[in-house]
Amino acid sequence: MSGLNWGPDADARLAAIREDLAGVSTASACQLLIHLGWRNAHLLGLRPLQPLGRGVRLVGRARTCQYLMRRGPEGGHDPERRRTSAEIVLIEAIEPGDIFCVDALGVTTAGIIGDILTARLGARGAVAAIINGAVRDAPYIKEIGLPVLAATTHPSHSGRDLVAVDYDQPINMAGAQVLPGDIILADDEGALAMPLDLAEYVAEHGPLKERLEEWIRAKITAGGSIHDYYPPTPEKVAEYEHETDGRSGHARP
Repeated sequence: MSGLNWGPDADARLAAIREDLAGVSTASACQLLIHLGWRNAHLLGLRPLQPLGRGVRLVGRARTCQYLMRRGPEGGHDPERRRTSAEIVLIEAIEPGDIFCVDALGVTTAGIIGDILTARLGARGAVAAIINGAVRDAPYIKEIGLPVLAATTHPSHSGRDLVAVDYDQPINMAGAQVLPGDIILADDEGALAMPLDLAEYVAEHGPLKERLEEWIRAKITAGGSIHDYYPPTPEKVAEYEHETDGRSGHARP
């Protein structure tokens, strides 16, 4: 049963921040969240199957699917059961801009999605798929082009060890609590999950932080001292504001 609480207002709020949020690295976003007391937002060990590229970030709404360990035989090929299984129902309900998030319990011996389901997710308009576990058909997934983050790969199908039991409910994604409708921010370092209001905060303050840190790095590369620039002293803040027309991000965590 779906537990997604989302309406037109949330759509508009996400659309308003999507571009700015995509300008923030997961490292900067993580630091901002920690300063707010928000911990364990990072999905530990779930990385893109292939590099996204420097500065490329993915932003989308989390749609969640829960798997549990299988405790009996698969029951043979049953097309009707397949059509009504939680992961297929969710895949067919994916909307443009969504990120397919699966808690496969971190199990590494069963591939949750392969190239065919990945292709369907792409056709539905998904931004990415994130699997707390394994995927299969990895070389073909890479050809499809939809970004997929996972712990590892395995050639077996999911039914070997796991069964999908529910969708659009709270899940555990590699140590992070993910609720349906959370906002996912992902890059080559991994992915973060956060409520929409926190995503709005990161989108507002993150780009300033990114600009300031780029400036600091350039100063350090040119021979500047950590004592002066990281964090910047009041004099160096003034220098930054002078050189960047006052666009200081220093006052923000």
